[in-house]
Amino acid sequence: MAQAGSTFDLKAGSFTFPTLFLQSGNLDTLSEELDARVEQAPEFFRNTPVVIDLSALESGGVDFPLLVGLMRGHGMLPVGVRGGTPAQQESAELMELAVLSEARGRRPPPERTSPSASGQSEGAAAGEPKSGAEQLRSANQATIVDRPVRSGQRIYAPGGDLVVVAAVVSSGAELMADGNVHIYGTLRGRVLAGVKGNREARIFCRDLRAELVSVAGRYLISEDIERRFNGAQVQIRLDGDRLIVDDL
Repeated sequence: MAQAGSTFDLKAGSFTFPTLFLQSGNLDTLSEELDARVEQAPEFFRNTPVVIDLSALESGGVDFPLLVGLMRGHGMLPVGVRGGTPAQQESAELMELAVLSEARGRRPPPERTSPSASGQSEGAAAGEPKSGAEQLRSANQATIVDRPVRSGQRIYAPGGDLVVVAAVVSSGAELMADGNVHIYGTLRGRVLAGVKGNREARIFCRDLRAELVSVAGRYLISEDIERRFNGAQVQIRLDGDRLIVDDL
């Protein structure tokens, strides 16, 4: 709410943060796993606000100073916790982490899947839109972007498809949509379709040179995509738990 002469406006907002589902209090193991995950896509985790889900930890303490330092060391910005015991929440508050009231009741963590030989895995960071994304919506639930998407720019189309008719999506740019993503130029950045779990979502691209592609949380980085698809017209879809790249 703004008042006459006020230096700011205070408004309600809606943001969706990636969530780290903590399965164990063993931070040495967590550090090793984060090393491997961040090495695959370092830009994907850089300066990303993250919520820590404690639902899987029935009891026991969490070394929050070490956990927060560990996450920050990997480029993430822990902003709050959900779930957990009162003692765990109190410890989190001492580290100035928000306790999200909507999740004080326990929620089961998502089913874990092991990475396949081709490098696919399920990652919370690849499954939800980041804070700070430019959110666009049109009346027919499809968003059309007709200007080049620059490095560092994030565009999110909530509730529908995202259609990019510009010549290029630059390296370091990120596209996200609840539905399908259509790219009629060159894709050099990252693209995430079905970010809220829509497994039927697909990515259609005229010139694939992507850093990362993801559908419903399953993702492939550039090194995992067959070389024959470099510069090709493709569609990307889920087949069971595998992310498939096909020629168009």
